Amino acid sequence: MSKRISAKYKIDRRLGENIWGRPKSPVNRRDYGPGQHGQRRKGKMSDFGTQLRAKQKLKGYYGNISEKQFHRYYVEASRLKGDTGENLVGLLERRLDAVVYRAKFVPTVFAARQFVNHGHVKVNGRRVNIASYLVRPGDVIEVKEASRQLVVVLEAMALAERDVPDYVEADHNKVSARFVRVPSLSDVPYPVHMEPHLVVEFYSR
Repeated sequence: MSKRISAKYKIDRRLGENIWGRPKSPVNRRDYGPGQHGQRRKGKMSDFGTQLRAKQKLKGYYGNISEKQFHRYYVEASRLKGDTGENLVGLLERRLDAVVYRAKFVPTVFAARQFVNHGHVKVNGRRVNIASYLVRPGDVIEVKEASRQLVVVLEAMALAERDVPDYVEADHNKVSARFVRVPSLSDVPYPVHMEPHLVVEFYSR
């Protein structure tokens, strides 16, 4: 299992954007980098820097994905038919932890990974505890019965600040969801503008 070394808020400030849409993100008050010299880092960014930033932003959004794992998603996306950037986003959104988050069974992408790893989720009736498991259109994802009254689940489903996207059909009464289709970039409700084409350029150098 990969570990995120940097604090979440420092990632926000380093990238200069509130990539998870958190109300308490320090970027909402201080739109400069962390550390003693954060306010001085405002120079013009090179093409490489722009591409790297786009990659770090997209990778960071999905939580604790390692660089090696993220690169594997890019390689797989490049093998599929169609636009590589769109394919990359589609693969990331097919991750089980991403679907659990989109269905509003947990409040954050970080909680989603932990929730899956702890064995609270079933796919098509079978327990799956691998956060990177790729679901397919038509798969039914449900929180196991013994976990449905957990506070984290009840609070997440009650959140008004986030809607379930139309490529996931969620039934909060049964605490289950169906993955309808693989989304395109325009379907995914990112809090900030994502640029997967720059990620493709980064890895194509």
